[in-house]
Amino acid sequence: MEHTNFQDKIRLLAESEDLIGLGRDASELRQEFEDFMMEAERVEQVKRLEASEKGESYEEVDYRPEKEAFFEAYKSFQEKRKKQVELKSALENENLKQKKALIDRLKDVIENEEKIGTAFNSYKEIHENWKKVGDIPRDKREAVQKEYSRLLEIFFYNIKIYKELKEHDYKRNQQLKEAIIFKLKQLRTANLPVREAEATLRSLQDEWEEIGPVQNEEWESLKNAYWETVRAVYDKFNEHYEQQRAVLKENIDAKKALIEKLALLVQGIEHVSTAKDWDHKTKEVLALQEAWKKIGFGSRKENELVYQEFRKHCDVFFQAKKEFSKDIESKFKDVADKKRKLIEEAKSLCDSTDWKNTSEKLINLQKRWKESGNAGHRFENKLWSEFRGACNVFFEAKEAHFKVQDEANVANLTAKNELISQIQAWEVPTNKQEAITGLRNFQQAFNDLGQVPMKEKKSVYQQFKKAIDEKYAALKLEGQEKESILFKAKLDNLQGSPDRLKLLQIEKNEIRKQIDGLNKEIMQLENNLGFFAKSKGADALRADVERKVKHAQERILNLKMKMKLIPNE
Repeated sequence: MEHTNFQDKIRLLAESEDLIGLGRDASELRQEFEDFMMEAERVEQVKRLEASEKGESYEEVDYRPEKEAFFEAYKSFQEKRKKQVELKSALENENLKQKKALIDRLKDVIENEEKIGTAFNSYKEIHENWKKVGDIPRDKREAVQKEYSRLLEIFFYNIKIYKELKEHDYKRNQQLKEAIIFKLKQLRTANLPVREAEATLRSLQDEWEEIGPVQNEEWESLKNAYWETVRAVYDKFNEHYEQQRAVLKENIDAKKALIEKLALLVQGIEHVSTAKDWDHKTKEVLALQEAWKKIGFGSRKENELVYQEFRKHCDVFFQAKKEFSKDIESKFKDVADKKRKLIEEAKSLCDSTDWKNTSEKLINLQKRWKESGNAGHRFENKLWSEFRGACNVFFEAKEAHFKVQDEANVANLTAKNELISQIQAWEVPTNKQEAITGLRNFQQAFNDLGQVPMKEKKSVYQQFKKAIDEKYAALKLEGQEKESILFKAKLDNLQGSPDRLKLLQIEKNEIRKQIDGLNKEIMQLENNLGFFAKSKGADALRADVERKVKHAQERILNLKMKMKLIPNE
């Protein structure tokens, strides 16, 4: 729904002649408009945050003109309605004075007028004026009506006129009053809107009073039946209003419960320090906003107060998130600036032929690169690609330079083949630690023997790896010990490979990929926890999910330990 429709609707309501009965309609329209605006502003906040995270500029839509226009129209409606309510109240109070004055006049006629004709004429004048007087305050209506009815009863039973028509009139009046009672009983069971039913009741009561007297012996039972039915109808009205008040209270209580949840969430916002945690908290806030929209209205006064309280906490949360995003972007930019300087240093070294010193310098640059931290998804991959490219230029040139020295490495090849034969003939000791030490010594000896001819590198390495792997396989390793020892052995093997830089990087990338996958799995499992109700069946599911989360976290710790074992080259 467009916001202009809300303004048109409230203006249309304000143009109605009778505004008193439209108060709830206007309040509901205002609530719909506020919910609409809250959703629109929330969407703008999300768009702005997404744009901020992407480093893009975003011009947020300003809804203040629309809100001011709507609330100006709403205020105009309320002022016009207030004037009508005040006018109606004044008229009803004036009508009450007039009816009380008519009651006093009727009392005077009953008590003091001795002439039947004069008394009857006075009654007719009083009764005609009584019918012309409009509504009086609702809380006074029954008592005033009862008093007037009581006086009429006294008047009609005291006055003796039209004796020849009295019996017929009494019977006819009884039939008419019984018909009124029947209509009142139907009204009590009819499924009508309360306002319409109240208007019908007032009309029937007016009809009742306009009907003349009945036989004295019939009057008590008829009168009791009438007032019993009227009270039953009023009881129905009161029950409706009580139920309505109960529903409004339930809605307010439900909204207050959401405010408590939101307040607790916002209370700990200063401890949120990662983008992942902010995303998680944001989902919780958005879920609370969705739940708020599904709750019905409360009483107008309370509804406005709880809405302002809820909105205040939302504003605090999103302002804190905005400040966090600014701080994170600033940190990412600082890291990116540091890494750009490292790239310039690497580029200045990539054409050097001082193989040893330049290699150490580039390795030191790579270490500093790692220590400088992450520059965020916006910069990190692009900067890393440029830095790695500069390093590769040097190391590829270095590798090409040393290819010409392959003939000088034949002795190394012979020594490595002899070492492989020693490994193949070596009997694995029964002492596990002694065996592991021996295998690592073989590994170190292989790595220390230096380079072999280029065309033989992979072949001799594969033979060595096969021989070492067979000896490790002969060890009876179990569980975590097996995983740790074999991983260290794998790193030792990679160090002896001619493609060690590439293979070590591939190993790092694979571990990072596994860690990312486990983090996504944990996030999905934690999100699933929110869907479980507090019941016996859900407790079992929740326990299973928590066990899986713990297992995934343990795997992540193990992978991070492996990452630390990989040398930085």
